[in-house]
Amino acid sequence: MPDITVGMADLRVTANAAERLVTYALGSCLGITVHDPVAGVGGMVHVMLPLSTIDPAKAQANPAMFVDTGVPALFKACYRLGAEKPRMIVKVAGGASSAAPGEPDQFQIGKRNVLTLRKLLWKNGVLLHGEEVGGHQLSRTMALDVATGAVSLKIGGALSTL
Repeated sequence: MPDITVGMADLRVTANAAERLVTYALGSCLGITVHDPVAGVGGMVHVMLPLSTIDPAKAQANPAMFVDTGVPALFKACYRLGAEKPRMIVKVAGGASSAAPGEPDQFQIGKRNVLTLRKLLWKNGVLLHGEEVGGHQLSRTMALDVATGAVSLKIGGALSTL
């Protein structure tokens, strides 16, 4: 099965069941997957920051950089391939604190990313079906098998499913 890499501030969507979408080094960033099992569509976005209001020009040039612009772009790209919102299975990983345990996390990017995602999904009537978020200085690798919708995680060498 060929791996399609989703880089930082990147978005990929496919209806090719032979593909697997993978993103690496999720710390405070979020990896968000969507899968429509009926349409056979899968997508992933690797967002870095919560709100595009800090730099609207960057958000326009690359919506995948921000939660509030990247998630809608992900859903719209999936819709173009035949996915439908009621069938979409949404999962997320990342959102770790960049501070060491016991140390203050001044900007709380990971926490704010997760909060912004939850608000966005709630506002749009979308359920979150699985998550592996938070923690301190964690680096996660996330993969979506487009054929099955299975999401796997690698955290510190340990493999798990979401």
